Amino acid sequence: MNSFLQKIYGITQERVATAKKAVPVTALEKSPLFSRKTHDVKAAFHHEGYNIIAEIKFASPSEGDIYPAGDPVSIAQAYLQAGASMLSVLTEPLYFKGTLEYLVAVRHARPDALLLRKDFMVDPYQMLEAKACGADAVLLIVAMTESALTKELFQAAKVLGLTPLVEVHDEAELEEALKLGADFIGVNNRNLKTLKTDLDTSRRLAKLKPAGSIFISESGLFTAADLRSMKALGYDGFLMGTHFMRSGKPGEALRVLKEQCACV
Repeated sequence: MNSFLQKIYGITQERVATAKKAVPVTALEKSPLFSRKTHDVKAAFHHEGYNIIAEIKFASPSEGDIYPAGDPVSIAQAYLQAGASMLSVLTEPLYFKGTLEYLVAVRHARPDALLLRKDFMVDPYQMLEAKACGADAVLLIVAMTESALTKELFQAAKVLGLTPLVEVHDEAELEEALKLGADFIGVNNRNLKTLKTDLDTSRRLAKLKPAGSIFISESGLFTAADLRSMKALGYDGFLMGTHFMRSGKPGEALRVLKEQCACV
């Protein structure tokens, strides 16, 4: 684990420890959303066309502030009206200026939406949080955790009916993800050491995609040409946020991109 991830790992552990004291597991299990049946996430990515996971995020480690603090529900509504297949809701407070309250608010506003909780996952408790706040899926970053913990998080998510989107950055991480039994894979084009993006990451790993799996290309995607090239390589979906949020009108930016993708 590089120094950046080590720092985030420690900060996140402290945040989780505080959360455990404030909201014990028994309280999470009594949440009204905890008993809801999660949606079938993977089915959405078998559709033809350009399946986009649109992110609600107000900042990032690489970009700093992206969008002034706003109403996540209105952003979610605009994304869904523009044809987003799924929403990624950032719940990490320090680097992404997110919160679990955003996830809860979006879920209450749109019971039908597919929702991914995007955060740095380092403890099975966070799987319970995600379930209690209305998520259908969670992001697991192979580079973030040791193999044993990654497996524990993966299994905890599955037990709760959450779909793990397992994020990888290279061939070794992909191999580890596949050994877990992961079939919903996010290929992140961002180098976590330099925070630079390179679409060659998605190009390389596309060659290793197993039959029956769903591959999502993440980061560094901006244009219709980017999406067309990734789709031609076998990618089933695309996770995008900065491009939309920085435009100031996230839903409109998504609508325009989808229209451009449809024009051949």
